[in-house]
Amino acid sequence: MKPNQGSRRALWFIAGCVLLVATAGEAQNVSVGVVLDMESWVGKMGLSCIHMSLSEFYEANSHYNTRIVLHPKDSAADVVGAAAAAVDLIKNNKVEAILGPTTSMQTNFVIKLGHKAHVPILTFTASTPPLASYRSPYFFRLTQTDSAQVAAISALVKAYNWRQVVLIYQDDEFGDGMLPYLIDALQDVNARVPYRSVIDPTATEDQIGEELYKLMTMPTRVFLVHMQPSLAIRLFAKANKIGMMREGYAWILTDAIANLLDSMTSSVLNSMEGALGVKTYVPKSMELDRFKIKWKREFVMENSVLTDPHLDIFGLWAYDAARALAMAIEKTGAKNFTFENPNGSENLTDLQTLGVSQNGEKIVEALSKTKFMGLTGNYEIVNGQLQSAAFEIVNVNSNGGNRVGLWNPEKGLLSNNMTVIWPGNTAAAPKGWEIPTAGKRLRIGVPVKEGYSEFVTVNGKKVEGYCRDVFDAVIEALPYALPFDYIPFALPNGSSAGSYNDLIMQVNRGVYDGAVGDLTIVENRSRYVDFTLPFTESGVSMIVPTQANSKNRAWLFLKPLTLDLWITSFCFFVFMGFVVWILEHRINQDFRGPPTHQIGTSLWYSFCTMVFAQRETLISNLARFVVVIWFFVVFVLTQSYTASLTSLLTVQQLQPTITNINELLKTQPWVGYQDGSFVGGLLTSVGIKNLKSYGSPEELDELLKLGSSNGGIDAAFDEMPYVKLFLSMFGDKYTMGDPNYKTDGFGFAFPIGSPLVADISRAVLNVTESEKMNQLQRKWFKNEDNSWSSISKITSSRLNLSSFWGLFLIAGTAAIIALLIYFIIFFYKEQHKLSHASNSSIGSKIRALLRIYDKIDLTSHTFRKSNHLQVADNKIHAIHGDSVGASPSSNYPSSPSNNSVHDTSCEFFSKSGDVTPNNQVMEMVIHSTMEFAPQN
Repeated sequence: MKPNQGSRRALWFIAGCVLLVATAGEAQNVSVGVVLDMESWVGKMGLSCIHMSLSEFYEANSHYNTRIVLHPKDSAADVVGAAAAAVDLIKNNKVEAILGPTTSMQTNFVIKLGHKAHVPILTFTASTPPLASYRSPYFFRLTQTDSAQVAAISALVKAYNWRQVVLIYQDDEFGDGMLPYLIDALQDVNARVPYRSVIDPTATEDQIGEELYKLMTMPTRVFLVHMQPSLAIRLFAKANKIGMMREGYAWILTDAIANLLDSMTSSVLNSMEGALGVKTYVPKSMELDRFKIKWKREFVMENSVLTDPHLDIFGLWAYDAARALAMAIEKTGAKNFTFENPNGSENLTDLQTLGVSQNGEKIVEALSKTKFMGLTGNYEIVNGQLQSAAFEIVNVNSNGGNRVGLWNPEKGLLSNNMTVIWPGNTAAAPKGWEIPTAGKRLRIGVPVKEGYSEFVTVNGKKVEGYCRDVFDAVIEALPYALPFDYIPFALPNGSSAGSYNDLIMQVNRGVYDGAVGDLTIVENRSRYVDFTLPFTESGVSMIVPTQANSKNRAWLFLKPLTLDLWITSFCFFVFMGFVVWILEHRINQDFRGPPTHQIGTSLWYSFCTMVFAQRETLISNLARFVVVIWFFVVFVLTQSYTASLTSLLTVQQLQPTITNINELLKTQPWVGYQDGSFVGGLLTSVGIKNLKSYGSPEELDELLKLGSSNGGIDAAFDEMPYVKLFLSMFGDKYTMGDPNYKTDGFGFAFPIGSPLVADISRAVLNVTESEKMNQLQRKWFKNEDNSWSSISKITSSRLNLSSFWGLFLIAGTAAIIALLIYFIIFFYKEQHKLSHASNSSIGSKIRALLRIYDKIDLTSHTFRKSNHLQVADNKIHAIHGDSVGASPSSNYPSSPSNNSVHDTSCEFFSKSGDVTPNNQVMEMVIHSTMEFAPQN
């Protein structure tokens, strides 16, 4: 006769007590309670692992002074049963700690009992994150919290580029606890939760089926299941039955299910085949392999009904939890483990009569410092929580699950290059959504408007136009069928039901599944819908009338340069003439003479550099250095002027009546914008007050013809596609001017988070880069060059100072450096003359300085030859005792030249009355000349 479950538990208890007594000797016995669902798989496996853990621990540490004595209690899978068991253990058995309970709901109340009695509660199965909110120092979660796996789940969703995930979870504290963490993690990878499916743990098969059928009508095909294994088994059995485990579906299991896959039957696993599970990773070790073999052998002996048990992570956590508790109790060093009973009358309730453990705080402190290498790897408790480890991604099959990836906090998701077999026995990863065959066709809203019918027009229920044709081409480019219907955004009488923004809000509210038309992508609309990539050019520009540029043609040559550049150029010409005069005045005869002559020569020389026609020869190297740089500046300036003037003379002489928005802001004329467009708000924001709307290109033409003075407008602003269409119709009378405000063009709108956006955006790129787009443009806009790029835009072509200030800076710097070098040399050479005026006033010093500067620099090489001839001439005069040719005030000519000898000699010969020079005199002249001539 086989022993019943109660008999087996009694045998475990007796065997444990006998072992402890045999090994204890004089050791102190410490009572520890165990509260588990003894009829459940986790309860049976957990209790057996606890017994084996303590047996092996004390066998290896026989010298320890403490021995744990277990007091198992069955919670009977009930919250009240767990609480009653805990009260009984604390009150009657005086336990110093409790291992358990099993579920989070049971643990919720037991934590409070442990806190009241200072009895540590160590659970290795309760994983709900809210349990930590009690902040009790006597609660230890020696299992992974559910929130630890959300990063691994979100990484998995991101790896397959899924944008929507439906959550299916159990309707209790266990199911709700992880939701906030999971939703935040999914948002971090740009995935959203469009629907939450909540299933009661006691739901019938029909109720589960009803919820699953609802999910089938939705486009999302990625489901995340978080519930207890007992409910998950029923859920997948129904999902498999109704066809939700076929190709195109993706199922993700949390560790609450995945950790127990090895303990499930093949029929259950077949119903889950193809799902991905997030499972706690346990590193392989020889100790782990040894324990699995030993545990399986002993468990089969004690539970003969189970022929092939599989040890899972909960059993390993139970083993390590018991070992951690035994180590902590030994570390307390306590000699007596007693309770302090409350004082009171006999009428107190059981809760009021609970004693207080005298060693609870010591056990808590010792547990918080416990570290060792357990069966699950590095075992460390921080703030009452077992530290998170890695997770493995398993692909469910009939044998349990194959590992296809690994996630850890440091490196994220790592793939082991194994092929995932998805539901439907396919290796093709689900895209995450599809249009349900049993669902409705997509309702695509289309705006109703007057004018610009080339883009979109609605006649009854018939929709035509460029935007509609582009959308049709995009849908044809999708790799799957997408059934839809165009629904005009109109009232029953056919008129428009609202503005474009109203249509966007209807998409946001779910009235339409999308919107197609000339919908501009702007920031305020993107708050309510998701736009695809644009399929037209972007921007907002100004339209203005043109006028023939026949006025002031006589002064056209002044147009290439702006006023500031003209003034700067003139000032630099004068400045450069002044610099050259300073550098050349003392050594160059061309830059000497009366003041008017010197000023004229300097300016003449400077301005002649424009055409490189200067005739004066420069002698100073410093002047040559300055003029070479100035030549380069003049060359660049003249070439740029020539090019700009040529452009003004040769381009079409039609100029805009208004060149930029600043003119509009100053004069505030009437300005037009398209009716219903966001451009009106844009113009108001920049300060334009007088606005008038129009509905068609023809109406805009009429308003521009009238002008502001006759009830029309002087300019209009519109989006680039409308502007270019208008100019293609009336391009001979109007032009496009500055500014060009940036927008993102026309796009198709869908609800926020719609999985269609990514696929349609890719299809938009496919169409816009193909010949199909050119065909559609030719069809609707009759544009022979296949684009609107030939439409010109009037902009300013005048040259301004900002383009040349660098050249002027270089020239000016070179001139100043040359002047500094010149004056340093000048002061150095003339310092002996300046020293004579050292005691004079400042005015006298300046006048002396100017007199010295105005004199010829006789030391210059240009005057050395003239000086030699002058000396010879003086000797001739000395021979005859005459001073012919001398000026009345000086023995030397005031301005000697190369002809001085010739002039003086002629006078001498004339005065002597000789027609031919005397040989002696000539010899003296030659001799004197040779004497003072430079020697080679």
